[in-house]
Amino acid sequence: MAAPVPSPVRVEARLDLPLSRWLWLVKWVLVIPHWIVLCFLWLAFILLSVIAFFAILFTGRYPRGIFDFNVGVLRWSWRVSYYSYGGLGTDRYPPFSLREEPDYPARLDIAYPEQLSRGLVLVKWWLLALPHYLVVGFFLGGFHDGWGGGLISLLVLYAGVALAATTCYPAGIFDLLVGLNRWVFRVAAYAALMTDDYPPFRLDQGGPEPAEAARRGKRGER
Repeated sequence: MAAPVPSPVRVEARLDLPLSRWLWLVKWVLVIPHWIVLCFLWLAFILLSVIAFFAILFTGRYPRGIFDFNVGVLRWSWRVSYYSYGGLGTDRYPPFSLREEPDYPARLDIAYPEQLSRGLVLVKWWLLALPHYLVVGFFLGGFHDGWGGGLISLLVLYAGVALAATTCYPAGIFDLLVGLNRWVFRVAAYAALMTDDYPPFRLDQGGPEPAEAARRGKRGER
């Protein structure tokens, strides 16, 4: 079997045990400061993505400063989501930071593209990504990080109830949730013009990226 091709969008997580049986019930209050900051960060993300659109259209390059900022916004969003109602995979409060935090159990990074297609930038964020938007809409429901009725929210609710009843986080649910979130962030990066690699219609489950998991398997690592 061929080794998995590494994705330019790396979304990883580690189940951070032990987890509180009841903290998940009040995390919606605890993350309010993050949601307020993220509202402003996402406004900046959208505006800067428009600037990046024209930069790519005329030069074929994504301005590095804008790219690093937008990666930071996605990274921050993934940490908050993983802590709260996109995963419940850790009780460690997310840092207020755009930087990579190697010790935090939720990590995201995107490889910087030295060159991007000037033609694709016109169609990939709406036409090419449309099938993925339908799938991601099913995953997220009405809104992310809350009880929006999507598949992710329902699975997180199940994990929370399991925690309260047994103190255990179902491993299969964890792997599935990380896979669903990985799909969402791959699509987000593609729609934000940060990569020309079309997101695969594939559910890559588990904490590490598939290529990383394969490497660890060859080395006998856990």
